[in-house]
Amino acid sequence: MAGKGDEPDIMASPEFILRLYRMSPALPTFLVDALAHWGPRWHQDITAGRDAMFEAWAPLLAASALAPTARDLPYGEDPRQVLDVYAPQVECSGGGPGVPILVFVHGGAFVRGDKEQTPWIYANVPAEFSRHGYLAFNVEYRLAPQSPWPGGAEDVREALRWVVRHAARWGGDPSRLFLMGHSAACAHCASALWDARVRPDGGLPVAGLVLVSPRVVADTRADNPNAHGVRAYYGEDEALYAGREPLGQARADAPPTFIALAQYENPLLDFYALALAQRLAVVADRDKGPMPRVVQLMDHNHVSIVAQFNTPFNALGGPIRDWFARVLAGQYAGAPALSA
Repeated sequence: MAGKGDEPDIMASPEFILRLYRMSPALPTFLVDALAHWGPRWHQDITAGRDAMFEAWAPLLAASALAPTARDLPYGEDPRQVLDVYAPQVECSGGGPGVPILVFVHGGAFVRGDKEQTPWIYANVPAEFSRHGYLAFNVEYRLAPQSPWPGGAEDVREALRWVVRHAARWGGDPSRLFLMGHSAACAHCASALWDARVRPDGGLPVAGLVLVSPRVVADTRADNPNAHGVRAYYGEDEALYAGREPLGQARADAPPTFIALAQYENPLLDFYALALAQRLAVVADRDKGPMPRVVQLMDHNHVSIVAQFNTPFNALGGPIRDWFARVLAGQYAGAPALSA
């Protein structure tokens, strides 16, 4: 983690805060302290840790917030089947007739969450990519128990289809479309691309998949604080879980996968992220599928790993965009991106 340094009064104007922080790579003291305090305690009370991270990152996120170009556009009939659009803020050259696309899906333990969980989180993720020349989408989806398995994955599939049909309106290039999820949404994203019961014949036109702090195993262990969400989504019959969870569905004809995890994750998620990486590596070796990329962010936790997007201290956005460029250049061998 970057060292401590002098920091401005957080009651100063957001614009002043942002300008001053951009002059130094040093993480501000109040964030250093918050991460150091909550990291080792994360397993003890993830709700309190989540709320503390929301508060700690709020000054920077407020300063850099970006309003969506279009809000709550429907991709389905349910009130939660909507998405926001963030048009690119700068030119992003090379590779196709339009700009690359990032589709982001928020977390929430299957039973809660919102594309604007706070006034800035999760909207900060598509805002970050739009500032780097991407056409970005922030997707809402139906929640359990009203929409059990595979409802979330079906919503991601339909949102992707909508984006492919409409991206040209904002200059997007569907042949350079990337999908990104956080936490439980990673299960929906992965299933949309991997599960034959959800994905269309021939797959979806996604060039690469990013899974941040992914939940890819359906477990109801006592040390899983979100076991109730697993039951609400995957059902009460645990005998069905292995056939529904994404971990066992990795396939060689799927797009390349980038896995990011924090040092301090919700219980078990770090184990599952590494188990998925191992499974993807087996598929790559056995079936000539794409090799995964894995990144662990030290000092970060399950919330700060996404809260940092669209701030001067985002340690994950740059590596993800570099990976996107490498995928498009063919450096991660596997099934070619499908035509839109």
